[in-house]
Amino acid sequence: MSGYLIDGLQYVNWSEKVFRQLREGGVDAIHVTISYHENFRETVLNFEKWNRWFEQYPDLIMKGQWASDIDVARETGRTAVFFGFQNPSPIEDDIGLVEILHTLGARFMQLTYNNQSLLATGCYEDEDAGITRMGKQVIKEMNRVGLVVDMSHSADRSTIEAAEISERPIAITHANPHEWQPALRNKRESVIRAVTENGGMLGFSVYPHHLKDKSDCTLDSFCEMIARTAEKYGAEHLGIGTDLCQDQPDSIVEWMRVGRWTKEIDYGEGSASNPGFPPMPSWFEDNRHFGNIRQGLSATGLSADEIDGIMGGNWYRFFAENFTPKG
Repeated sequence: MSGYLIDGLQYVNWSEKVFRQLREGGVDAIHVTISYHENFRETVLNFEKWNRWFEQYPDLIMKGQWASDIDVARETGRTAVFFGFQNPSPIEDDIGLVEILHTLGARFMQLTYNNQSLLATGCYEDEDAGITRMGKQVIKEMNRVGLVVDMSHSADRSTIEAAEISERPIAITHANPHEWQPALRNKRESVIRAVTENGGMLGFSVYPHHLKDKSDCTLDSFCEMIARTAEKYGAEHLGIGTDLCQDQPDSIVEWMRVGRWTKEIDYGEGSASNPGFPPMPSWFEDNRHFGNIRQGLSATGLSADEIDGIMGGNWYRFFAENFTPKG
């Protein structure tokens, strides 16, 4: 068997077609967003929806809870699905829900989604006050139960503090270096360094707003960016987190960006003239195209072991070390 193929973040409009593309692409595991702004009860309904899909397509997908489930998926020709939240809204204002949600199968939770939350500051706010009092307690509880701290949409100070406060490594599941493409959501050197020096992971995104030249970004440019990042921070801390939003209607973009916090449309890194999803680069349109990334990386001078790690081995190790409760 070849090395693991694991995607650190997707938010696709799921269907049998996409589940079959996962298998055609040889994807062993994915981290799937099942909450943006949903409260606890609404998030439970999303778990229910996935349970029905696991029943409907048992030959294609299975629920992932532990790294060992990825091996089961590989042996049975399926994709293991791990769940995460892009916002702490599922815990509402109740720290006790952290453990409940981990028990249900959640394995990642962002402390913010662009805005200030009860826990930390999002990357779109003018002032970054860092991790809040509640945030420190929630990080401690997440560490205890095995729910990974994800800072993909968080501001710089908050992310650095989270990396230092957390007793277990944290993740930026889907973003790119700010120096390569200065999007608000991409991460500055001090942020990536804090995360990786504390054992954490950075997953590279192919979401066009976070790519140099947006939808016209070349495969060479993307893979060269990964290779340069590996030189600076160590290839063992890197993975792929595509942020693939395949087949989603534009109304979903609105839900992602606006949620319930405003009655106005906030286009974020989109524009008023093009508020929907931008076209994907030609070399990565769906889950069948991971081979293009692997091929592109092999042209950068990275070793075969480093490439295997970036394509999934590093995520596997990270899952194995961080999803289990503290002994």
